[in-house]
Amino acid sequence: MIKVGIIGVGTVGTSVVQILKENASVISARAGVDIVVKSGVVKNLSKKRDLDIVLTDNVDDVLNDPEIDIVVELMGGVDEAFVVVKKALANKKAVVTANKALLAYHRYELQDMAKDIPFEYEASVAGGIPIINALRDGLSANHIESIMGIMNGTCNYMMTKMTNEGVAYDVILKEAQELGYAEADPTFDVGGFDAAHKLLILASIAYGIDAKPEDILIEGIQNISQFDIMFAKEFGYAIKLLGIAKKDGNEVELRVHACLVPQTQMIAKIDGVMNGISVVGDKVGETLYYGAGAGGNATASAVVANIIDIARSGKSRPMLGFDKPLEGKLTLKSTDNIKSKYYLRINVSDKAGVLARITKIFEDNNISIATMLQRPCSENSANLLIATHTSIEKDIQAMIQQIAALDFVNFTPVMIRIV
Repeated sequence: MIKVGIIGVGTVGTSVVQILKENASVISARAGVDIVVKSGVVKNLSKKRDLDIVLTDNVDDVLNDPEIDIVVELMGGVDEAFVVVKKALANKKAVVTANKALLAYHRYELQDMAKDIPFEYEASVAGGIPIINALRDGLSANHIESIMGIMNGTCNYMMTKMTNEGVAYDVILKEAQELGYAEADPTFDVGGFDAAHKLLILASIAYGIDAKPEDILIEGIQNISQFDIMFAKEFGYAIKLLGIAKKDGNEVELRVHACLVPQTQMIAKIDGVMNGISVVGDKVGETLYYGAGAGGNATASAVVANIIDIARSGKSRPMLGFDKPLEGKLTLKSTDNIKSKYYLRINVSDKAGVLARITKIFEDNNISIATMLQRPCSENSANLLIATHTSIEKDIQAMIQQIAALDFVNFTPVMIRIV
């Protein structure tokens, strides 16, 4: 019998307990051994929970229990969780975690600590979608050329509503908070940080890149308006918040931001709270993974799958997918050198000569305009909606600052990259 201790018996932890109980027969058959939850750690013991396991508010009751074989960390956060997981590994207990923030900052340290102790984390990226195992195992014969995905259901839900129903950003954000998709402080989701943590984990498995969130380009969806969505629709695009990892020679681009995605691409068709991740391998070509990226049962499904993996073998495998260092070590590409097509929304006062001055600045920065629309915004102002040919990030950023400084430009231009 395998005994499990859960640290953080919230929504996901409760689902883990329920799945292990309700699906005990099939889980036992697949694992070759019975798996039971012995105890769990909660912050508030007085809160009523309909669970038939021992509960405590002291993590050491789980970490120091010699009968517990696997510690499941679902407490969230970074620093406290890191201390807890380190102690579990020091006590030779296998670990399963769904904590993407912990792994975004400490995955390489944890890999060094774990060594021969099983450490699994499928639920940390895209909830119930088995993307970790796909990269580590199913695609292990491939050089990964790119990863591109919708990794945050909150943003995807909001963008879907804004696109399909014409809802304003502020209105749909409030609705997402009321439905429980967004927190009271939604910055972690709408600012792109949640997706960035997940992207960093995938990039380590695909490329051996040790980067922190502060090292990569992270933008959210806060500045997107109905003008941008109108432009996207008119030219055959959908707007999605994407995590992108792309190999370019010996460098890897890592970035999270809103994108104009051609409506013909499968990733553009993924709506609502669902997640979808495209992975391109040099031998297999493109593979696409779709499913629920959050929620108690979907995330718990991935946690329990990891528990079964450990119960089957009791052996460790390379946590981040490499048994030895990758030859021709890849480095992180500077954000300044990213190449893309770009869309800009420039709000200008309605004056003579404005368009000529704007296009001259594009010319001076060697940026070629592919498409331009002008749409009235108010009686005295208009939005210039411009798409460029492929340009370099540093040139676009320099040009935006020049345009923002013009006396007839009413606020800093909004920029969205085009896939």
